[in-house]
Amino acid sequence: MPLITATQLSKSFALTSDDTVRVLRDVSVHIDAGEFVAVTGPSGAGKSTLLHVLGSLEVPDHGTVRYHVDGRELNVASLGATALAKLRNRHIGFVFQFHQLLPEFSAEENVMIPMMIAGASRKQSRARAHELLELVGMMHRHEHKPQELSGGEQQRVAIARALVNEPDVVFADEPTGNLDSVNTAAVLDLLRGIRAMRMCTLVIATHSAEVAAAADRVIRMKDGEVLA
Repeated sequence: MPLITATQLSKSFALTSDDTVRVLRDVSVHIDAGEFVAVTGPSGAGKSTLLHVLGSLEVPDHGTVRYHVDGRELNVASLGATALAKLRNRHIGFVFQFHQLLPEFSAEENVMIPMMIAGASRKQSRARAHELLELVGMMHRHEHKPQELSGGEQQRVAIARALVNEPDVVFADEPTGNLDSVNTAAVLDLLRGIRAMRMCTLVIATHSAEVAAAADRVIRMKDGEVLA
């Protein structure tokens, strides 16, 4: 059953007033509920932009992205600001290459914040954060701020944060790209575990052959297009 259906997505970025780069070229993809999909390709292929458009962080120049959630089909382009924020908060999780944790908050607080934004109490949010930090092996560091954690530890916290609202899909943009081989293996094992528990759909942009090999399906991209 499709969770996301994207049709003929195009996206360009202006480098100067008279110079633009077309990053996506009429890309059509579907993501089924429960899938682990890897998006691969060389640098500049459009992997990150595709994830950002699918995850509603970027608006395509042309094309549509539809979500099939809660028994409804939602066209992302037709959603107002409030409905779009709700879609992101309740149904989508993001993990970035450079973690994007808030430096002034502890690991526990970073995980709690999206759940509190969704309306949960501080007590509920803390309990859920502890559950997920235990899952990713970071409960012993829950009071530490991001700058006190290693890169691999920060990425584990970022994965816990992405899962806190029980999203339908987690997009991960090069989640192992900034990690050494030991931490890459640890994060990959964690992602495999999440996949095994069927906690959510996973869509991962990656250069890693190991990550791609763990996926159910690989979408290969080159020059802004999906290869057959």
